[in-house]
Amino acid sequence: MFAKQYSHRLPADYDMGVIHHRAAQLGPLWDHTEGLLFKAFIAQKRGQAAGNVYASLYLWSDPLQAVDFLLGERFQKVLDSFGRPHIESWLPVDVVRGHASGAVSLYREEWPLDPGVDRAQVVAEEKRRNEQLAERTETFAVFLALDVQAWRLVRFTLSASPLEAEHPGTGYHVLYLAHPGI
Repeated sequence: MFAKQYSHRLPADYDMGVIHHRAAQLGPLWDHTEGLLFKAFIAQKRGQAAGNVYASLYLWSDPLQAVDFLLGERFQKVLDSFGRPHIESWLPVDVVRGHASGAVSLYREEWPLDPGVDRAQVVAEEKRRNEQLAERTETFAVFLALDVQAWRLVRFTLSASPLEAEHPGTGYHVLYLAHPGI
């Protein structure tokens, strides 16, 4: 498996309706993508976050399909529209499907994997936490990943409930969720 996210910071006065339209138009094209577990078209809006952001989060079952996407025509559309983004990538450690049929919000939590810590114990604890989160009726899916460059863990939770300010981590609105493989 392979996970990645890229984000585009947009001007403060950017019409986010354009982004909603883009997600609605392009989202269904991902509904049957081979090797993809899910792609979330996500956004943060000025006033609810530091500024306007449009992003995509992918969870691939087949890393080679992710490479094909990045080097192919589909990604060229991203390059033509927004330029070449910095792409964060992670190795998924644990993926758990929840009970919800879709998602309207996504949360990203991250924390360092400190030197000297019992990594196996930390991962086991976080897998148990994933199971707890997946048991909530509003959870579509939750996954834990390892950032091998920064030695940190990252958890993504997709929820059918609207964004909650008190939820830990960074919150995003889900504009479209393609989930052909989950």
